[in-house]
Amino acid sequence: MATFSVDFLGCKVSHVDVHEIRERLLRDGHREQDGGGDVAVISTCCVTHEAVAKSRKAAARAARTHQRVYLTGCAANLQSDAFAGLPANVTVVAKQSEETAAFVAGDVGAIGCVNADARPDRVRAFVKIQDGCSFSCNFCVIPLVRGASRSRRADGVLREIRTRVAQGHREVVLTGINLGCFRDREAGYDLPRLVREAGETPGLARLRLSSIEPMDWDADLIALMREYGGTRLARHAHLPLQSGSDAVLRRMHRRYRPWHYAEKVAALIEAVGSDLTLGADIMVGFPGETDAEFTETIDFIRSLPFGYLHIFPFSPRPGTSGWQLHAASPVPPQAAEARISALRTLAAEKTRAHRERFLGRELAAITLNTPGAFAARNRTAALTENFLPLELDGCLPANRLVRVLPQSLTAGGSLFVLPQNGG
Repeated sequence: MATFSVDFLGCKVSHVDVHEIRERLLRDGHREQDGGGDVAVISTCCVTHEAVAKSRKAAARAARTHQRVYLTGCAANLQSDAFAGLPANVTVVAKQSEETAAFVAGDVGAIGCVNADARPDRVRAFVKIQDGCSFSCNFCVIPLVRGASRSRRADGVLREIRTRVAQGHREVVLTGINLGCFRDREAGYDLPRLVREAGETPGLARLRLSSIEPMDWDADLIALMREYGGTRLARHAHLPLQSGSDAVLRRMHRRYRPWHYAEKVAALIEAVGSDLTLGADIMVGFPGETDAEFTETIDFIRSLPFGYLHIFPFSPRPGTSGWQLHAASPVPPQAAEARISALRTLAAEKTRAHRERFLGRELAAITLNTPGAFAARNRTAALTENFLPLELDGCLPANRLVRVLPQSLTAGGSLFVLPQNGG
C-alpha cells in the first residue's frame, strides 16, 4: 500500500482530472495523506507562463517530500520540456486525461495495495461531462493539449451524479473545458436535457453549472434557469468575456460581439432576477490592444452587473497564432500592468456592491471543509446558492445545508453571518 497526495493548478477540469486519479488510487487500496508520503500527483496548468512556472515549483517541492512525483495535465502535455532538470523521481505523464488515471494507478500499483473504499472528502462534487475544444481562439492552447471537443455518454454522467449523491454530496457542479458543447447525439442529449434530468436526481439539493461560453446560453438553457433557478439550479452564471472591445474580440477569433454578450446577460437577468451572480474572465494586453480599446472594455464591464471577475494578462503560448501576433504587436508590460490595476479596482467595486445587496437577507448556503485558519478563529466557511462566499460565526460540520442572514462584510469581502438553522 502506498501513501499519496494530490494537487492541481488551473481550472475545475484540472481539479476533476486529479480527483479521478485520487479515486482510482483509493479504490486500489492506497492511502491518502497530507504532506509527505510515497507518491504525489500534480495536475499542471499551461494557460500562462506563470501557470507553467507555478507547476514546476510545485513539482520541485513535492520531489523533496515524496518518493515519486507524477505530473499530469495541460503543461505536462504541452511543455514537458519545462520540467527538464527536475529530480529523477519526477515523472511527466504526457497523456490525454482519459488515459492518465490508469497509467498512474498502474505505476503506483507496483508498491502494492490492499482493499479500501473510495470515500469522498469534498463537499461539492465536480462531474466532468466534456473535454477538449474544437474552436480556434488564437490565444488558447487547449485544443493543442486536450484535443477536439468530446462528450461523455449521458447515461454515464447521470449514473455518476447518482453515485455522488449516494456518497453524501449535496451539491454537484457540472464542468468541462467547453461545457456548452456537450452532446450525446446517439442518445439524443444536449446540455439542457442533461441539466434537466440531472436536476431531478433524488436527494440532490443543488446543481451548479461551471463556465459556459456566451453563445452557448441558448433559449432552452435560459428557460431552465427561469424554471429552476434558486431551487434545483444555482443562480450563478460564468460567461467568459475576455474583452469588451469588438475589435479585440475579432482579433481573438471569439464567436460573439459585445452586444451579443450583453443580450445574453439581459436574458439571464430577466429569467432569474437580479440575485444572479454573474462572473467573467477578462484578458488584458492582447496583442495590439490600444488605450481606446481597453477603455471600451472598462466601459462595457461598468455597464453590466458582474459579481466577480477573473483578471489575467495575455500570455503568448507556443503553437498558437497569438504567439505570432505578440511578436508583431506586443503590449508594453507597463501598460498591461496599469490596465490590470484599473480593472482590479473596478472589479473590487462591483464585487462589493453586489455582495452588499444581500446584507440582511436570508440566503441558502452549504458549509464547506473549513481551512485551519478559519477554524482557529471559530469560523466556518460556506457558499451560498448564488455563489457568494460566507464566514459563519461558530464551527459547523461540512456539507450541511443552512439558512443564513448576512450581517456585514469581512475584510476579505466575504459575507459574515450567524447560522440560523440547518439540515
